[in-house]
Amino acid sequence: MAFLNTIPIEEIDYNYLKSFLSGYKNVRVKINSMLKKGEIIRVKKGLYVPGDKYLRGVIHRETLSNLIYGPSYISLEYALSFYGMIPERVETVTAVTNKKNKSFDTPLGKFTYRYIHPDLYPVGVNTVSLDEKHNILIAGREKALADTLYFYDDLGSLDELKVYLHDNLRIEFDDIVNLDKSVINNLSDVYGGNVALLKEYLGGKE
Repeated sequence: MAFLNTIPIEEIDYNYLKSFLSGYKNVRVKINSMLKKGEIIRVKKGLYVPGDKYLRGVIHRETLSNLIYGPSYISLEYALSFYGMIPERVETVTAVTNKKNKSFDTPLGKFTYRYIHPDLYPVGVNTVSLDEKHNILIAGREKALADTLYFYDDLGSLDELKVYLHDNLRIEFDDIVNLDKSVINNLSDVYGGNVALLKEYLGGKE
């Protein structure tokens, strides 16, 4: 469909698509026809991307993560990988939400969302620009690690924390000591637990 070449972004919601198809008698039938022909791909109900033939830009799974379920921000293993803090490439896009846990298997991959208390949700979330059309909500390095520690079992000592960080997660020592201590201190105040241990590991000073 020629109009797909005029859409300025790759992520298309139902209302946006409906406005382009307003000349058709039955919009839902037309959308189903476009899906069958591969002209568009349904990511989830109400969210689509162009098919390969009409794709003009990059589909950012990070952007899709923000759109699939919200409010949410990218965090945990995917964010740590995004920042190069862990060596593994993470295929599932992991996110945190202040709503209930959710998981979505889509044609563009798997997206998971873990609930965190609303008081913890906003601290340390950043807006990052992927390109001129795509800004995403993602945990900063410190927040991504704090979230990871928050969802892990209680660590009883600094030695256990170090084993988890360096042996389990395989984060390099330099990546830990170069974290922003003032941010870690702020996160420790609201997270407590394992994040308080991380603050202790870093010396507890700004």
